[in-house]
Amino acid sequence: MERQEVIGYALLTTLVNFILMIVKIATGVIGNSYALIADGIESASDILVSLITWLGFGLSLRPADEGHPFGHGRIESLAGIFSGMALLGAAALIAYQSIHEILTPHHSPSWFTLPVLLLVVVIKEVLARKISVLSEQSDSRALEGDAWHHRSDAMTSGAVAVGLTLALLGGPKYAAADDWGALVACAIIVFNGGRIIARSVHENIDGKVDESVDEDIRRYAEDVEGICAIEKCRVRKSGVFYFAEVHVQVDPHCTVTVGHEIAHEFEEYVTDKMPKLKDLVIHIEPYNRMVEGRVRGM
Repeated sequence: MERQEVIGYALLTTLVNFILMIVKIATGVIGNSYALIADGIESASDILVSLITWLGFGLSLRPADEGHPFGHGRIESLAGIFSGMALLGAAALIAYQSIHEILTPHHSPSWFTLPVLLLVVVIKEVLARKISVLSEQSDSRALEGDAWHHRSDAMTSGAVAVGLTLALLGGPKYAAADDWGALVACAIIVFNGGRIIARSVHENIDGKVDESVDEDIRRYAEDVEGICAIEKCRVRKSGVFYFAEVHVQVDPHCTVTVGHEIAHEFEEYVTDKMPKLKDLVIHIEPYNRMVEGRVRGM
């Protein structure tokens, strides 16, 4: 993603959260829906969370410099951890407000709060899906967290809408149904917040990446003349990019110059095929038929 595109999405999410915050709080106050008011307050926190998440993602895309020779990718996973923790915090706040309202007798919300909630669900889910596509394309934990912030808002509003419908149809004895709905949604939010934190921490400590990346590198090695086998292939993820160290086996009788040329050809070929492979360190080894992972026979 280009810098202007990152800024554009950051401003879009901020604007959407701000508008929905005003609409939900105002509708909640007028329509006597404390769950909707709490939902609006949670949207206020989403503004700050989205800004920090997108700022972290944007900074992670900065190229390497003298002080950071491996780039700034770690910022992205740190932003993912922050985003996941913010999800847990939002769930805790909503759960607290919901339990408080369940224990506090109050009147049923007004009917016009229902279409507002349904509108919120649609807007938030559309935004969540858009950012989710971006997170999958870039394999970004930070954007995945931001997408789930919007989806959690949609889920909370949807649960409140179901509860509100029960309250409107069932009368005073179902007045707290919308609060129960919001409480149920918290469990799903907590699960996904924890999952995002776990995946972000895994990446930040150089955990194992998707096996497809390793498989692609080995597969492309088959297209390079002179490579006999891949002895080792270790890949780590930093932000949205990958860094790999590969031990390549070549004919033990070839010269150092030939081995050097094979390594350069392999590096150029793989990095061209895999744009997200930021750096490839290649070790040349003499071919050994006994080593598993042979690319082609001699």
